[in-house]
Amino acid sequence: MVSTQSDLQLKAHLFRRAAFGTTASQLEIIDSKSYGQIVDDLLDPDAGDGIDYDVLYRHCPDFSGGLGMAGAQSSWLYRMVVSDTPLIEKMALFWHGVFATGYSKLTQGKIMNNQIQMFRRLALGNMHDILMGISTDPAMMMWLDNDDNHKGAINENYGRELLELFSMGVGNYTEDDIKECARAFTGWTIRNKDYVRLKAQNDSLWPYGRTSFEFQYIADDHDDGEKTFLGEKGNFNGEDIIRIICKQEATGRFISRHLYSFFVADEPPVTKWPYEEPRDGKAIEALTKVYLESGYNIMEVLRFLFNSEFFKSSNIRNTKIKGPAELVASILRVTGEITGPNPSMMKYASQVNVMGQELINPPSVEGWHQGLEWIDTGTTVERVNFSSAQIGDSTKPGIKNAILRLIESECTDPSEFIDRCTDELGFVYLTDKSRKELINYLSAQNNDGFNSLELGENDVANILRMIASTPDYQRA
Repeated sequence: MVSTQSDLQLKAHLFRRAAFGTTASQLEIIDSKSYGQIVDDLLDPDAGDGIDYDVLYRHCPDFSGGLGMAGAQSSWLYRMVVSDTPLIEKMALFWHGVFATGYSKLTQGKIMNNQIQMFRRLALGNMHDILMGISTDPAMMMWLDNDDNHKGAINENYGRELLELFSMGVGNYTEDDIKECARAFTGWTIRNKDYVRLKAQNDSLWPYGRTSFEFQYIADDHDDGEKTFLGEKGNFNGEDIIRIICKQEATGRFISRHLYSFFVADEPPVTKWPYEEPRDGKAIEALTKVYLESGYNIMEVLRFLFNSEFFKSSNIRNTKIKGPAELVASILRVTGEITGPNPSMMKYASQVNVMGQELINPPSVEGWHQGLEWIDTGTTVERVNFSSAQIGDSTKPGIKNAILRLIESECTDPSEFIDRCTDELGFVYLTDKSRKELINYLSAQNNDGFNSLELGENDVANILRMIASTPDYQRA
């Protein structure tokens, strides 16, 4: 089976949204696969990521001493660029935005790295397991103070955010539900597992690090009295609360709207959801139905989403502004320069930071606001400069390969050549205005007639650089 141009464009759209982009040469490798088969491959829970972790940790340490976040940021960006399971990394980024936890309070790269690893492990699983994972995660416990939530002296921070921002949304619970939720999570705390072991040995902490935190349940600190939560009564603990939350239709709608906003089309910030209807109410209801009927299975919700007509629609393609991590990772996938871990990943992770997205350090419990809020006068300059410099560099293997393919295409029509250029870069969509400007430039440089065989590598690199400089290149 040979893909048509419309097939290729649809597959490229899938890779932009469900992964970190692709190129024409990469799509040729899987040309015989149907769109549905590619969706199944992306969702394959048994697929390996192809990463040599011994080598990765040598170059991107996890800062087990509890100092700094550069190692955790750069190792995650590396995974986004090279992983053979890019949807797992995309979902880790998704859950990081939903369950926003920040280094600014924790000041420990290791436990944030551990949290992202937990997101990878549970990314496509059952919502019950995901909520259990985040509820027993040391970084989250410290971020929202559940380690300070005690029998007879509850701290409501985690219980409130669990209901408001992590699962159901405002309007679907009461203040009493928050208090009962907090009571159920008393006794859920953390300890330093290295400290416990090494203290018994009268040994130093430092060979293993001082911040290797793990979940701890203290029965004597748990409020085991009867609780009333969302209309149900019982001697509930935290897992009971999660069980009740997961079966609520409101939870299905809330998670579905998050997934729709991340993968399909921008929704307003979550704080506005109680007051603004979803962009596509029918899509949210359809996703909610799959969530409930599949037993809260995120993989099946995504399978439905990626195969749906509302996701495939041309109306939503190239309409989302790429987040900084998505932009940098997608460019590095195109340039093909990252073939193994090396210290330069810290430089690229820093580039994500200056574009406005510090990985493992979101600005608040709401995470990052998406869409046009990624763009301002400062970040736009950083985004365009990085895009054009990388894509216009003919020494990078992926760009060099694209240039040679373009020259050898024997194209004699400037309009067709621009289309071929955008295809090489992952089927970039250009507005009529951008496309016309590029065609006019190419025509003006070749007054005696255009032939790609007569172009030099620098000539083609300049065209690619110009495409990467357009506002269109910032969209997915």
